[in-house]
Amino acid sequence: MKRTTIHISAAIALLLGLAACTQDEAGFLPEGAEGTPIVFTATGLNPAATATAGTRAPADGNWTGVQSVAVLMDGTVKTYNVTPSTADPTSATLTSTDPYYWTNHNDITVTAWWPYTAGETTPPAVKVKANQSAQKDFEGSDLIVADGQTVTYGSPTLRFTHRTARVTIVLTDYTEGLASVQLTGLSTEGGNPDIIVPYDKGSNTYTAIVAPQNVAAGTTFITCTFTNGKTLVYKMKNATDWQAGGEYTYTVSLAAAKDLGYTIESNGSYTVTSADGLMNIAELVNGGKTDINITLDKNIDLTGKAWTPIGTDYDNSYKGTFDGGGHTITGLTFTTNDEFAGLFGWLNRAGTVKNVVMEGVQITSNQIYGGSIGGVVGSGWGTIENCSVSGSVSGTVYVGGVVGVQIGGSITGCSSSATVKGTVDVGGVAGQTNSSATLTACYATGNVIIEINPKKNIAGGSLVGMNAGISLLACYATGNVTSTGSSTGKVHIGGFLGNNYTTVTACYWKNNHEQGIGYNKENIVPEATKVDGTGVTWKNAVDAMNTALQNAGSKWRYELKGALPTLRKQ
Repeated sequence: MKRTTIHISAAIALLLGLAACTQDEAGFLPEGAEGTPIVFTATGLNPAATATAGTRAPADGNWTGVQSVAVLMDGTVKTYNVTPSTADPTSATLTSTDPYYWTNHNDITVTAWWPYTAGETTPPAVKVKANQSAQKDFEGSDLIVADGQTVTYGSPTLRFTHRTARVTIVLTDYTEGLASVQLTGLSTEGGNPDIIVPYDKGSNTYTAIVAPQNVAAGTTFITCTFTNGKTLVYKMKNATDWQAGGEYTYTVSLAAAKDLGYTIESNGSYTVTSADGLMNIAELVNGGKTDINITLDKNIDLTGKAWTPIGTDYDNSYKGTFDGGGHTITGLTFTTNDEFAGLFGWLNRAGTVKNVVMEGVQITSNQIYGGSIGGVVGSGWGTIENCSVSGSVSGTVYVGGVVGVQIGGSITGCSSSATVKGTVDVGGVAGQTNSSATLTACYATGNVIIEINPKKNIAGGSLVGMNAGISLLACYATGNVTSTGSSTGKVHIGGFLGNNYTTVTACYWKNNHEQGIGYNKENIVPEATKVDGTGVTWKNAVDAMNTALQNAGSKWRYELKGALPTLRKQ
């Protein structure tokens, strides 16, 4: 009996030994029905611990404030709670009430991230908040990831890295009245904001989480606005690459900032207060802000300034409203080879220029293949109203005291005393009107000089060189029209119009020409009337022009207080 018992015990022991051996060889773990719960150690955000330059923690260099992370294994996402180490809060333990389990000794692949939104199955794309002024929104813009990491049994560590960059602004020489600080000119790739309101950390320090991006040299990336409406901007000196995990600090002196000469109003419009401000506005428009509204707050002296027209071509033609407020722009002087020249180069059909007085302009275009040159607008499709020009405007094709060529839109209540010189389509107010353009209640008193191109068709007049719009109403001209040279093409020069292709209503001229219209297609009537001082006086002209304006529903009227009529708006 005893011997039998010994044999049975030995057999049992042998079986247990075989079972244990089989379990070890297979790698299965004996603890629990499902295995051992997986508990992770989270690291990677502390530069000292990782010896990785440019890394940083979500908030202030530790895991404090991070309550949970998402953990992805085998297509399943679970929430793991974060417990920062009391001894070292740059390290944390990740546990879950519904954990993953070790079922064997094999390495596993894990992806984890923070912040986590219920329902996410993968780390989200980097998309930061536009307004990070609240700490929760600043910290909530960060995105840390342990992506596809291999985790080993016995040492399940996840090393997190940042997918965002952090930009900090330190202001010195602080001035009372600072209203706001913004990061501007940012990349919008992936739906990220182009402007970010940073978190105010105190001590004149502002910080924001941004998507990784390249910032080109010259980019306006910091904008400081004051309660008095003054805006100071700062540009990136050198091209910079804001990389994921990097922290970038910029120290800015408010006292040393350049006054841009304009303020940005609460409605987004721009108010110009100086010559430099107007030049900076031109730079903004030509840089892509083509639809901004602009108002002059005072007279502007551009004497000695190197001017670039606002809206240099069709692609960046001006689409906003420019209101001079009746202020005077003095001394606009430049010589160019560009195709479109004036205070504005190209005015879009959606654009408006109004209430501008241009005194002493000196504009010269050497564009030999043509161009559109005007005191106010080179090429216009939009609305031009209540603008006046004095000085000189010189070019080749499409040259006018107010506008070089008006392809559509309207010119109303404008005048020019400038000397205008060109070779083809030259006029005191407009070199050419075309398409759907209208010209109403305008006059020119400056001389027109035509240097005839020997091979081109020529059109020149004291008011308009070629009038091919749809309406010419209640206008007059008194400047002498002279020409030099000859052409093998057609030469049409008149005291009022060179070529005319539309109806002329209540219009007058008085100058060195006996013929008002050089070429009047199909004898379009009525023609312009010459003021001879006996049968037709300026009093007669004013009465007729005002009647025509009233009948057309216009608010513009002429008044005769001196030798020549002037305009006012009722």
